[in-house]
Amino acid sequence: MKKIIAPIAAMVLLCSCGGQSGPAKPVYPGTKKVDQVDEYFGVQVEDPYRWLEDDNSEETKAWVKEQNKVTFAYLDAIPFRNALKERITMLWNYPKQSSPSKYGEFYIYSKNNGLQNQSVVYVKQEEDGEERVLIDPNNMSDKGTVALSGLAVREDGKYAAYMVAQGGSDWNSAYVMDVATGETLNDELKWIKFSGLSWYGDGFFYSRYDVPKAGAELTTKNEFHKVYYHKLGDNQENDELIFVDDVNPLRNCSAGVTDDQKYLIIYQTETTSGNVLYIKNLEKDDPFVQFNDGFTSDWGVLDHINGMLYLQTNYGAPNYRVVTVDANNPKIAGIKDLIPESENVMQGVNYVGGKLFVSYLKDAHSQIKIFDIDGKSLGEVELPTVGSCSGIYGKPTDNIAYFSFTSFTFPTIIYEYNVAENTYTEYFKPSIDFDFDSYETKQVFYTSKDGTKVPMFIVYKKGIAMDGSNPTLLYGYGGFNASMTPGFSVTRLAWLEQGGVYVMANIRGGGEYGEKWHKSGTKLQKQNVFDDFIAAAEYLVNEKYTSPVKLVMQGGSNGGLLVGAVANQRPDLFAVAIPQVGVMDMLRFHKFTIGWAWTGDYGSSDNSQEEFEYLHGYSPLHNIISDVDYPATLVTTADHDDRVVPAHSFKYISTLQEKQKDRKNPMLIRIQTDAGHGAGKPTAIAIQEVTDIYSFIFYNVGVTPKY
Repeated sequence: MKKIIAPIAAMVLLCSCGGQSGPAKPVYPGTKKVDQVDEYFGVQVEDPYRWLEDDNSEETKAWVKEQNKVTFAYLDAIPFRNALKERITMLWNYPKQSSPSKYGEFYIYSKNNGLQNQSVVYVKQEEDGEERVLIDPNNMSDKGTVALSGLAVREDGKYAAYMVAQGGSDWNSAYVMDVATGETLNDELKWIKFSGLSWYGDGFFYSRYDVPKAGAELTTKNEFHKVYYHKLGDNQENDELIFVDDVNPLRNCSAGVTDDQKYLIIYQTETTSGNVLYIKNLEKDDPFVQFNDGFTSDWGVLDHINGMLYLQTNYGAPNYRVVTVDANNPKIAGIKDLIPESENVMQGVNYVGGKLFVSYLKDAHSQIKIFDIDGKSLGEVELPTVGSCSGIYGKPTDNIAYFSFTSFTFPTIIYEYNVAENTYTEYFKPSIDFDFDSYETKQVFYTSKDGTKVPMFIVYKKGIAMDGSNPTLLYGYGGFNASMTPGFSVTRLAWLEQGGVYVMANIRGGGEYGEKWHKSGTKLQKQNVFDDFIAAAEYLVNEKYTSPVKLVMQGGSNGGLLVGAVANQRPDLFAVAIPQVGVMDMLRFHKFTIGWAWTGDYGSSDNSQEEFEYLHGYSPLHNIISDVDYPATLVTTADHDDRVVPAHSFKYISTLQEKQKDRKNPMLIRIQTDAGHGAGKPTAIAIQEVTDIYSFIFYNVGVTPKY
């Protein structure tokens, strides 16, 4: 590994911002207020910025321009912003590649030469064949804002179906390509959302909604999800409707086919956890069989093996287990344990080369164990170090498979794995001009408010002084059973090399310790999430990693909610807050796009007085106070975010600016155009966004990066 050359090595020095020119305290645009009052169980709740929910109005568009004008004037005045962008761009500029997948005679994989806005899909015949471009999303938009959002190749390698999304929206369009010739066929499918593409015969299954009302595509509530079958060459209006729930509009459904093409599985969900399975034998004309009732547990069909369906589930096992059931009589009453629940959370299972590879989380880092199809233990895959493994990927008959491994200071490496020998070698290793050996990662366990022990990863340069002076970025999520595990981010290097400490807290609401850990951070226990995060910050201060004038909190989506709620509850504990695409209005989130699906984690203001009062009690929008200084705040959102609609952030920043206008710290919003919730964001936009975030942070914690 190359060492950083002398001029760049000087970047680790820190100095005070004192004496440096920089931005003045911003003058916020005037945001009008309207007389909007809603009643919840006899309680009157004002919503004076309701008009900002209409993202298509000329008035809202003008407001966006004025807010961005103020924000970018502030950011432009930060003296080191351009130099920081150059360094981040330099770090980002290294080749990246995915592992290959074999379909018939073709190997298909993606690559990025370093700064391409979108990765490119390549194909070659046989392993040592000459590669050629199969799909290049960079040619689909001048700004790089069209992203490849899904790819499914037919098992024989003849056809590739792929989805693209524009401007970061969750809406997708699907197309089909002849792999051998590279010719795009006439098939074009629209209004696909929350769907995969699952090949069967001369077509594939997919999920979509009806065409939304013009002008409301990015805000209207998504209802009546449907599964269709598309036959190659047909127009979309001729696609066969396979499954719909006409009675319950707020349920989603998706389709999958077993590897042997014998069984179609429909997964129906009400919220983000729990599902019902419908199973159909594709070799018969029999109707679907409903496998289970209710949405109280999660089920995933791994495959059909020797007449049995193999499933992963947390039914009766909060940490998950693998069970089997007779494929000819798939009923929950007939399941049998194959791989029982263990003390560690089972993250995933892959059937490769005739073996089952089971991924576990042990204190938020990966383990891979091996079993035969009868559930007998065959040992484990010894991973390179403490970190995160994507799982072993391949086909049931493959002896050569692949996996990727990463950690905070371990760039993602792809390994080629020999199933029979349980050995692996490097397939692709990135080369980054950074001295990784100078940094270390520590895992600690701290005590939350109610006595719960919570794990946390801390990454920093070796030898830093524990004197409370280190700029420290605390990141959290805490929701939807999502596990925060060690992973590599090239942009994080720009933070670490300036002496910054990076911290990831594995707070409740996530999936690090199974369903119990998840549920203890949901609905009427959501305050546990905020308490865990606050306790993490207090630990960092008490142990002298940092101090409140150097401490930053950051989170996105549900993590944006976390940052907003904690800013209200403990504004004294942080210098800077970065809530990104956050769920900020806890009384109305369920009224937009897919927000209704989050009620499983949050509850709903419509459900009961108890849930309303609880949500109202921590909702970031409704609990902003004016008589204390809030942390310097940079809210980020995007105009095409149809996951967490930007109205959340619009109303939140308007309230912050109103109630903090006379206080010392800036309250700004950065609204990205031609982008969405985060997926598929072009490289150029991503680099500029992280530059602006780090510039704002460094300036407001009194640090000037040295280059």
